[in-house]
Amino acid sequence: MPMNRANQSSVSEFLLLGLSRQPQQQQLLFMLFLSMYLATVLGNLLIILAISTDSRLHTPMYFFLSNLSFVDVCFSSTTVPKMLANHILGSQVISYSGCLTQMYFLFELADMDNFLLAVMAYDRFVAVCHPLHYTTKMTHGLCALLVVGSWGIANLNALLHTLLMARLSFCADNRIPHFFCDVAALLKLSCSNTHLNGMMILTEGALIMISPFVCILASYIHITYAVLKIPSTKGKWKAFSTCGSHLAVVSLFYGTIIAVYFNPSSSHSAEKDTAATVMYTVVTPMLNPFIYSLRNKDMKGALRKMIGRKTSST
Repeated sequence: MPMNRANQSSVSEFLLLGLSRQPQQQQLLFMLFLSMYLATVLGNLLIILAISTDSRLHTPMYFFLSNLSFVDVCFSSTTVPKMLANHILGSQVISYSGCLTQMYFLFELADMDNFLLAVMAYDRFVAVCHPLHYTTKMTHGLCALLVVGSWGIANLNALLHTLLMARLSFCADNRIPHFFCDVAALLKLSCSNTHLNGMMILTEGALIMISPFVCILASYIHITYAVLKIPSTKGKWKAFSTCGSHLAVVSLFYGTIIAVYFNPSSSHSAEKDTAATVMYTVVTPMLNPFIYSLRNKDMKGALRKMIGRKTSST
């Protein structure tokens, strides 16, 4: 026991090994991640500004989209700046408290992405299946309650898993084979009994992830059924086109999450897991604004109007 305690107290920091140990690849990855991060921040901030400045976009759908853009900026900012800073400083170190803090925000923001996608699916369900009652059902109060409630549940879930991680002991090995503090990697490093952590991830954590996904599936089953009853082909296409952007984002987000956390361990490899985590932590937040702006006429109009206004004022 004294030796275990000494080992636990000696681990005050972790080493983030990153994605490559070769200098040339590190330089390339640095430029790539820097470009993707800047594109993520710029793209999502433009979405938020366009929605806030155009009164035509002050609707529930765009209110949820602006919240999703804010979460995506925060999500990328939790991991990428630390990786870029470590590369510039020539360091791989992250403190113990910094690692737990990073893990907390990763849990919270991943949950928020999950909840917001479900809320947006419900919004599309009401718009397509109950168009005449849309304004009475999707009130400002309900929209605010859905977002605030999502933040509350996400915060409690992240706090639970962070506190469970904080009770564990970490021995001699402090190397994390990733560019951020992934919960799976931390559990492998622990010399304590991680059974409770694993059970909570597979039960409570899975419930938090699966429940919104089931809501999304149920919403789109009803949407598909309602659209198929529309007699004209043009009407069907118009109804489906309002959901196309959301479906694309849902496919990207859940596809990568399932690939990492819900596959048999025998099918896992370090390369596949790394590629999938890069997809949902970096690539997906970057692509979201492009998906929504390129496929949405109202959003493209608002962006043109905003950019034109700034150009003329300049």
